[in-house]
Amino acid sequence: MNPRPGRALRQAWTAGPIAVPGVFNALVARMAERLGFRAVYLSGAALSASTGLPDVGLLTLTEFADEARRIAAATTLPLLCDADTGFGEALNVERTVRLLENAGAAGLHLEDQQLPKRCGHLSGKQLVAPEVMAAKVRAAVAARRDPDFVIIARTDARGVNGFDDAVQRARLYLQAGADAIFPEALENAEEFAAFARAVPAPLLANMTEFGRSPLLDFPTLAEMGYRLVLYPVTTLRSALRAAQQTLADILTKGHQRDRLPQMLTRAELYELLDYAGYEQRDRAYFQ
Repeated sequence: MNPRPGRALRQAWTAGPIAVPGVFNALVARMAERLGFRAVYLSGAALSASTGLPDVGLLTLTEFADEARRIAAATTLPLLCDADTGFGEALNVERTVRLLENAGAAGLHLEDQQLPKRCGHLSGKQLVAPEVMAAKVRAAVAARRDPDFVIIARTDARGVNGFDDAVQRARLYLQAGADAIFPEALENAEEFAAFARAVPAPLLANMTEFGRSPLLDFPTLAEMGYRLVLYPVTTLRSALRAAQQTLADILTKGHQRDRLPQMLTRAELYELLDYAGYEQRDRAYFQ
């Protein structure tokens, strides 16, 4: 019997550092599992972009929970969810934890921004007081029904108040009960290493593209002590570029033939969908 999602995620990072790709739908999650990843991630930025909206806190908790449920149903991998600011204050965080846990997620991360929130690598962010975020962490810990459901505290302080405040906030959030820390938008390799020395806890490194952080390779971050390395929007950005180029070919060339080598074949897609298994079961029910 497979362990519960939260336990599976903890076991994965305890066994060794893990790369955690963002998956923008259920089928990409299944693809990640087939390729050998040990966990997947639902990004608020990717989910917002998929609906044509910017990542400024416009989507609702129920939209996040619905997508988490679809992804969790499609894979046996533990799913870590972006939960933005918790969709409100401490009491709202209780409901956030319960809905995402019920959806089958392994855990979530909360951030210490004020609403309207912004992408962690943009300027103009504002933070809540550290005590307010600590209260949200305590609410999240109290609300989980499975004690292994993972609560990760993200701090955006580096880009607002500086590195030292990010360290101080991280330590406070750990005292409040966070299982791991996510320091957003560290600006160079030295800061990643210094943060890991200053905060001896399970840490998450965010390797999002085109942001403030350098794109350090996985072994380097693992050597520093990071247990989870996140690639939140990588697959979506790649898929969108491929879609854009394909649309351009159809418009300008009048065909898609040049794109065939970059496509999954019909057979590959059906295999990923377990099409044959559905047909086999359907036939068996009529025997």
